[in-house]
Amino acid sequence: MSCKVEIKFTLNGRPEKAIVPVDLNLLAMLRDMFDLKGAKYACGEGECGACTVIVDKLSVNSCLTFAVDCDGREVRTVEGLRATDKLHPMQRAFVDHGAIQCGFCMPGMIMQATHLSDTSPGLTRDGLKRGLEGNVCRCTGYTKVLDAVSDAMNTEGVDQ
Repeated sequence: MSCKVEIKFTLNGRPEKAIVPVDLNLLAMLRDMFDLKGAKYACGEGECGACTVIVDKLSVNSCLTFAVDCDGREVRTVEGLRATDKLHPMQRAFVDHGAIQCGFCMPGMIMQATHLSDTSPGLTRDGLKRGLEGNVCRCTGYTKVLDAVSDAMNTEGVDQ
């Protein structure tokens, strides 16, 4: 039987608490306890980026992050990008540029792109490629993704 602990954290801007097994990963907690299905389980090894979320302004693979390590921290998922009834500029750019394919890896890709936009706004296209290289997609050639991220980084804050 696994030991359980109570954690308190901020999830998409709202204070939350949960009683979690010490060996539960963040991805399972988000999907199973909070019904947030954007982050996906794919490789389970931190190699594909499908489970990317932001914890305290750092992009993390939620499949490799223990839920207990989020105690006292701020967790942001793709569901938390929308603050109003409008899409976040990064989400809007992915739609506008046709960068959304099957949708499996896109939430993680959008979260990594948002992280890059928030932390490195002056990246070149080569810098964007390097910043997104941990997010794997089998459906796209990445050109539309790079176009979307470039566009969003140049138009952040514009009401669309």
